Amino acid sequence: MRPYLRYLLPLAIFLVLVGFFAAGLKLNPREVPSPLIDKPAPAFDLPLLSDVGKKFSPEQMRGQVWVLNVWASWCGACRDEHPVLMAMSRQGALAIVGLNYKDTNAEAATVLKNSGNPYQFVAVDADGRTGIDYGVYGVPESYIIDKQGIIRYKQIGPMTANVLREKIMPLVKGLQ
Repeated sequence: MRPYLRYLLPLAIFLVLVGFFAAGLKLNPREVPSPLIDKPAPAFDLPLLSDVGKKFSPEQMRGQVWVLNVWASWCGACRDEHPVLMAMSRQGALAIVGLNYKDTNAEAATVLKNSGNPYQFVAVDADGRTGIDYGVYGVPESYIIDKQGIIRYKQIGPMTANVLREKIMPLVKGLQ
Protein backbone atom coordinates (compact mmCIF):
# COMPACT_ATOMS: atom_id res chain seq x y z
CA MET A 1 0.00 0.00 0.00
CA ARG A 2 1.30 3.44 -0.85
CA PRO A 3 2.23 5.47 2.21
CA TYR A 4 0.02 8.48 1.42
CA LEU A 5 -3.10 6.25 1.11
CA ARG A 6 -2.63 5.31 4.74
CA TYR A 7 -3.49 8.94 5.61
CA LEU A 8 -5.96 9.78 2.85
CA LEU A 9 -8.38 6.94 3.52
CA PRO A 10 -9.02 7.86 7.19
CA LEU A 11 -9.24 11.53 6.17
CA ALA A 12 -11.85 10.72 3.50
CA ILE A 13 -13.90 8.67 5.97
CA PHE A 14 -13.68 11.49 8.52
CA LEU A 15 -14.87 14.07 5.96
CA VAL A 16 -17.85 11.89 4.96
CA LEU A 17 -18.85 11.53 8.63
CA VAL A 18 -18.52 15.30 9.17
CA GLY A 19 -20.81 15.81 6.15
CA PHE A 20 -23.46 13.50 7.63
CA PHE A 21 -23.28 15.22 11.02
CA ALA A 22 -23.50 18.68 9.42
CA ALA A 23 -26.59 17.63 7.45
CA GLY A 24 -28.14 16.25 10.65
CA LEU A 25 -27.68 19.55 12.46
CA LYS A 26 -29.91 21.26 9.89
CA LEU A 27 -32.84 18.92 10.57
CA ASN A 28 -35.70 19.94 12.84
CA PRO A 29 -36.03 17.38 15.68
CA ARG A 30 -39.75 18.26 16.03
CA GLU A 31 -40.39 16.98 12.52
CA VAL A 32 -40.05 13.27 13.01
CA PRO A 33 -41.50 11.55 9.94
CA SER A 34 -44.34 9.20 10.76
CA PRO A 35 -44.61 5.89 8.92
CA LEU A 36 -48.40 6.28 9.20
CA ILE A 37 -48.65 9.28 6.86
CA ASP A 38 -50.77 8.35 3.80
CA LYS A 39 -51.82 5.08 5.46
CA PRO A 40 -55.18 4.13 7.01
CA ALA A 41 -55.60 5.31 10.59
CA PRO A 42 -55.34 2.35 12.99
CA ALA A 43 -58.75 1.10 14.06
CA PHE A 44 -59.83 1.13 17.68
CA ASP A 45 -63.00 0.88 19.72
CA LEU A 46 -62.61 2.68 23.05
CA PRO A 47 -64.99 3.83 25.77
CA LEU A 48 -66.05 7.47 25.85
CA LEU A 49 -64.94 9.65 28.74
CA SER A 50 -68.44 11.08 29.10
CA ASP A 51 -70.16 7.67 29.10
CA VAL A 52 -67.99 4.56 29.56
CA GLY A 53 -70.96 2.46 28.41
CA LYS A 54 -70.61 3.95 24.91
CA LYS A 55 -67.66 3.58 22.57
CA PHE A 56 -65.89 5.58 19.89
CA SER A 57 -64.34 4.21 16.72
CA PRO A 58 -62.68 6.18 13.89
CA GLU A 59 -65.30 4.62 11.58
CA GLN A 60 -67.79 7.07 13.11
CA MET A 61 -65.87 9.92 11.45
CA ARG A 62 -65.86 8.37 7.94
CA GLY A 63 -66.80 10.94 5.33
CA GLN A 64 -65.33 13.95 7.14
CA VAL A 65 -61.89 15.42 7.73
CA TRP A 66 -61.06 15.42 11.44
CA VAL A 67 -58.33 15.76 14.06
CA LEU A 68 -57.37 13.07 16.54
CA ASN A 69 -55.71 14.94 19.41
CA VAL A 70 -53.81 12.80 21.93
CA TRP A 71 -53.74 14.52 25.33
CA ALA A 72 -53.67 13.94 29.09
CA SER A 73 -54.53 15.90 32.22
CA TRP A 74 -50.96 15.49 33.52
CA CYS A 75 -49.46 17.05 30.37
CA GLY A 76 -48.28 20.66 30.68
CA ALA A 77 -47.92 21.15 26.92
CA CYS A 78 -51.51 19.93 26.50
CA ARG A 79 -52.65 22.81 28.71
CA ASP A 80 -50.64 25.18 26.49
CA GLU A 81 -52.39 23.96 23.33
CA HIS A 82 -55.89 23.84 24.88
CA PRO A 83 -56.83 27.46 23.99
CA VAL A 84 -55.92 26.77 20.34
CA LEU A 85 -58.15 23.69 20.35
CA MET A 86 -60.96 25.71 21.93
CA ALA A 87 -60.63 28.35 19.20
CA MET A 88 -60.64 25.62 16.53
CA SER A 89 -63.76 24.13 18.05
CA ARG A 90 -65.55 27.51 18.11
CA GLN A 91 -64.74 28.05 14.41
CA GLY A 92 -66.39 24.73 13.62
CA ALA A 93 -64.24 24.17 10.51
CA LEU A 94 -62.91 20.84 11.73
CA ALA A 95 -64.17 18.08 14.04
CA ILE A 96 -61.79 17.36 16.93
CA VAL A 97 -61.72 14.01 18.68
CA GLY A 98 -59.70 13.62 21.85
CA LEU A 99 -57.75 10.52 22.76
CA ASN A 100 -57.18 10.73 26.51
CA TYR A 101 -53.88 8.92 26.95
CA LYS A 102 -52.79 7.00 30.07
CA ASP A 103 -54.94 9.13 32.36
CA THR A 104 -57.70 8.73 34.92
CA ASN A 105 -61.25 9.53 33.90
CA ALA A 106 -61.79 11.77 36.91
CA GLU A 107 -58.74 13.95 36.25
CA ALA A 108 -59.47 14.21 32.52
CA ALA A 109 -63.10 15.14 33.17
CA THR A 110 -62.00 17.81 35.67
CA VAL A 111 -59.65 19.42 33.12
CA LEU A 112 -62.43 19.57 30.50
CA LYS A 113 -64.94 20.90 33.04
CA ASN A 114 -62.57 23.67 34.18
CA SER A 115 -61.00 24.60 30.84
CA GLY A 116 -63.76 23.80 28.35
CA ASN A 117 -64.27 20.85 26.06
CA PRO A 118 -63.18 21.35 22.44
CA TYR A 119 -63.84 17.72 21.54
CA GLN A 120 -66.75 16.17 19.70
CA PHE A 121 -65.81 12.87 21.38
CA VAL A 122 -63.19 11.90 23.96
CA ALA A 123 -62.05 8.28 23.78
CA VAL A 124 -60.21 6.82 26.77
CA ASP A 125 -56.91 5.06 26.08
CA ALA A 126 -56.16 4.17 29.70
CA ASP A 127 -53.51 1.52 28.98
CA GLY A 128 -51.90 3.37 26.04
CA ARG A 129 -52.31 0.53 23.52
CA THR A 130 -54.07 2.70 20.95
CA GLY A 131 -51.39 5.34 21.39
CA ILE A 132 -48.79 2.70 20.58
CA ASP A 133 -50.69 1.80 17.39
CA TYR A 134 -50.53 5.48 16.37
CA GLY A 135 -46.84 5.78 17.21
CA VAL A 136 -47.38 8.19 20.09
CA TYR A 137 -44.22 8.76 22.08
CA GLY A 138 -45.26 11.93 23.86
CA VAL A 139 -48.31 14.08 24.33
CA PRO A 140 -49.70 16.16 22.84
CA GLU A 141 -49.74 14.78 19.34
CA SER A 142 -52.39 15.38 16.70
CA TYR A 143 -53.30 13.58 13.50
CA ILE A 144 -55.24 14.99 10.56
CA ILE A 145 -57.37 12.20 9.11
CA ASP A 146 -59.16 12.56 5.78
CA LYS A 147 -62.66 11.50 4.69
CA GLN A 148 -61.45 8.01 3.76
CA GLY A 149 -59.74 7.46 7.12
CA ILE A 150 -56.19 8.09 5.86
CA ILE A 151 -53.70 9.92 8.10
CA ARG A 152 -52.46 12.98 6.18
CA TYR A 153 -50.45 14.86 8.82
CA LYS A 154 -48.97 14.37 12.28
CA GLN A 155 -48.30 17.30 14.60
CA ILE A 156 -45.78 16.46 17.29
CA GLY A 157 -46.04 18.72 20.31
CA PRO A 158 -48.61 21.40 21.03
CA MET A 159 -50.69 22.82 18.25
CA THR A 160 -50.09 26.56 18.04
CA ALA A 161 -52.06 29.28 16.28
CA ASN A 162 -49.18 29.54 13.79
CA VAL A 163 -49.20 25.77 13.02
CA LEU A 164 -52.97 25.88 12.71
CA ARG A 165 -52.89 28.83 10.31
CA GLU A 166 -49.89 27.81 8.19
CA LYS A 167 -50.05 24.00 8.09
CA ILE A 168 -53.28 22.49 9.30
CA MET A 169 -56.00 24.72 7.85
CA PRO A 170 -54.45 24.85 4.34
CA LEU A 171 -54.18 21.05 4.42
CA VAL A 172 -57.76 20.69 5.64
CA LYS A 173 -59.07 23.01 2.90
CA GLY A 174 -57.31 20.86 0.32
CA LEU A 175 -58.82 17.68 1.78
CA GLN A 176 -62.41 18.95 1.87
